[in-house]
Amino acid sequence: MATILIVDDSPSQVAHFTKILEKNGFDYLVAEDGASGVALAKSAKPDLVLMDVVMPELNGFQATRKLSQDPETKNIPVIMVTTKDQETDRVWGQRQGAKGFMVKPVDEADLLSEIRKFL
Repeated sequence: MATILIVDDSPSQVAHFTKILEKNGFDYLVAEDGASGVALAKSAKPDLVLMDVVMPELNGFQATRKLSQDPETKNIPVIMVTTKDQETDRVWGQRQGAKGFMVKPVDEADLLSEIRKFL
């Protein structure tokens, strides 16, 4: 089964995502900030990344840009999952290399549909 990297600094969001992924047979990895998410993506080569935006140090936009510009990780699809709900945020996320963009709180069926779209 596919491995999904969750990059989010909120323990409650991580718990929500891991519960959904476990229930649906996905393996997962967790990084608590953008910098460790980029490093883990490079070393573990997950099949997909769920990326929060608002995080300390390296935010999700910056981390997504790093992943999409690095030859080692540029083919890993990134879905931004964030509280930022403006159209400008969605467009900016896509310009950084995100393939998908979802606004929290996310519905389980919608999240699974979005994940399956890119696997």
